[in-house]
Amino acid sequence: MVRIGAIFIAICMVLIAASVGAVLYLGFRFDLLTSGLVALAALTAMVLYNAVSTRLKDRSAVGDQIADLSRGTADLARQVGELGRRVSAMETRVDKAVERTRGAVEPLSSEISELGGLVRQIAETVASHAAILHKQGAAVPPAVSTASELTANIDAALALTEADAVSGPRRFQGLNREQIAETIAKAIEADRIDLYLQPVVTLPQRKVRAYEALSRLRMEDGDVVPASDFIGVAESVGLMPKIDNLLAFRCVQVMRRLQLKSRDVGLFCNVSTATLTDPSFFKQFLDFMDANRALASSLNFEFSQSAYRAFGPLEQESLAALAERGFRFSMDQVADLRVEPKDLADHHFRFLKVPAKLLLNRSTGAQSDIDPEDLADLLARSGVDLIAERIESEGMVVDLLDYDVRFGQGFLFSPPRPVRAEALQMGAPASEADKPAGEIPPGPLPAVAAAGGGFG
Repeated sequence: MVRIGAIFIAICMVLIAASVGAVLYLGFRFDLLTSGLVALAALTAMVLYNAVSTRLKDRSAVGDQIADLSRGTADLARQVGELGRRVSAMETRVDKAVERTRGAVEPLSSEISELGGLVRQIAETVASHAAILHKQGAAVPPAVSTASELTANIDAALALTEADAVSGPRRFQGLNREQIAETIAKAIEADRIDLYLQPVVTLPQRKVRAYEALSRLRMEDGDVVPASDFIGVAESVGLMPKIDNLLAFRCVQVMRRLQLKSRDVGLFCNVSTATLTDPSFFKQFLDFMDANRALASSLNFEFSQSAYRAFGPLEQESLAALAERGFRFSMDQVADLRVEPKDLADHHFRFLKVPAKLLLNRSTGAQSDIDPEDLADLLARSGVDLIAERIESEGMVVDLLDYDVRFGQGFLFSPPRPVRAEALQMGAPASEADKPAGEIPPGPLPAVAAAGGGFG
């Protein structure tokens, strides 16, 4: 285009010069030589003018480009300076982490050394006593003949029986595993698996933002057994899919009741790995969730950290099937902070529940790649909300605010409260009986953000 324009201008200049010469020759009766010289002079003047004007335009364009280059260079210098500042801050943080690690490891090393010395002293004392008894002709008990056997006997004395290890000293006292499983199965058939709710609140305002659904087994005599006392046996005998399906059905009922008063409701529902891997039960579970996908933005399924780490291809496919229907997930029972926020987000996890004591433990940062003070920010960048659970004191709340933790759960705010049976009757009118006993206050429900999109 530029070349065509230049050719056009040149033709125009030649025509103008020729016209001037023709006017002088024909109109003013100049001789042919004079008219030609004047025409040539006019053409030369126009060429010079065009060259000068073009040069000025080129110089202006070059000046603009140089100015743009200068601005780009200045911006690059600022970015390099910012990068240098961040690298310096990172180096400082790494140095602090190394110092904290040394501070946490040194006391443990000294204590381990002291314990080792004490064990050696005990072993030497036991060996000397055994030698004295042997010289005196007394029978030496086999349990104290050597230090290793002494340690084994101590471990055996401290070990619990199978029934105690499974059910605890107060629950299912005197029952073996088969009898406990039969008791759980009878409770399921008799509809004595009750639903409890515990609120998740904002910090520091303490406004309710969601609820966690918990299961409790009600004995025939009215005694209430927490999930931790019977879940292990239920999983080992294959009863967890039935419990999960019953719990999910009741969670849907509660969600519908709550949404009659407020559309912005969040609820966490625990699901076991056995349900995800049981073909028949999971198909029923998935069909039921598919029929209630309207609640997908408010209902989150919760899995423990140990279960998530043990997920295989079948469990991942089950999670993907639920995610395709719009449901999102939460991780609880976190034992360490070796988590990958992006990996959680890629698998549709939107919440991470971490015990408050684990977050506030100074040695936690030395044992993981993530500093607890940075955990909330790192999770938020991937779209995952951090919830501190098991909060038991006001001091914990104050310390958690320094970690930018925005949501909390624990007995400090409210213990789990039972949901009344009337609240699970979908045909009953909305009334005080529809609310979890002692949990939801009269009047409009607290504003609960849609769990699928975070609490905001």
